[in-house]
Amino acid sequence: MRRVVCLALILVLLASSLTFAAQLPETVLTNAAAVLKDMTQQPDSEQLKSILKDAHGIAIFPSVIKAGLGIGGRYGEGVVLRRDTSTGTWYGPYFVEMKGLSYGLQAGIQSTALVLVVATEEGIRSLEDGRITLGGNVSLAAGPVGRSAEASMDVQLKAAMYSYSMSKGVFAGASFEGATISNNASTNKLYWEETLTPEEMLDKKAKGTAIQELLDELTSIIENSEDR
Repeated sequence: MRRVVCLALILVLLASSLTFAAQLPETVLTNAAAVLKDMTQQPDSEQLKSILKDAHGIAIFPSVIKAGLGIGGRYGEGVVLRRDTSTGTWYGPYFVEMKGLSYGLQAGIQSTALVLVVATEEGIRSLEDGRITLGGNVSLAAGPVGRSAEASMDVQLKAAMYSYSMSKGVFAGASFEGATISNNASTNKLYWEETLTPEEMLDKKAKGTAIQELLDELTSIIENSEDR
């Protein structure tokens, strides 16, 4: 059993190192903007855009690598932004990493894009703690997709976060419960050029050339959703 777990972790670490070793904070932001644009252009993304317009924040993981043999592991680097719902202002970025084990019939390596829409203030506060467990100390639900999802949608947004995952242009519906999201300290220090807490980073107004593409994409999605 221990040998299988070690093999799974070795696979995911090798895959993640190939994917993320050369990534700078600016690259993560650029890839996050591209993933968000691609995901919201899918024909069944109406509810993602609808939830986003009322969001308290967002976490985007351009590529979460999942690898294993029976028991697997996952790893991904991403970015979190906080949103003031009264003004629409975005704050951050706060760079994070996701880690976790997965169980069941699985073999090989897969990459999945993941967007977590933070629907509550509690969700943002949990991210500011520096380490959370999805489905553990923070509630997570799969985000509804398609126009027909509106009738069954949790209109009160009782979950702290709603997840949208996509693999090769198709919503994957993958489960990320049990994965942890924690402070990517080295990337944050590289971007901010000083050591800050997650709360301090998410209290800084998002601005600058590196993050502008992502901000423009978020603004465009929300404005277009509000016009409908």
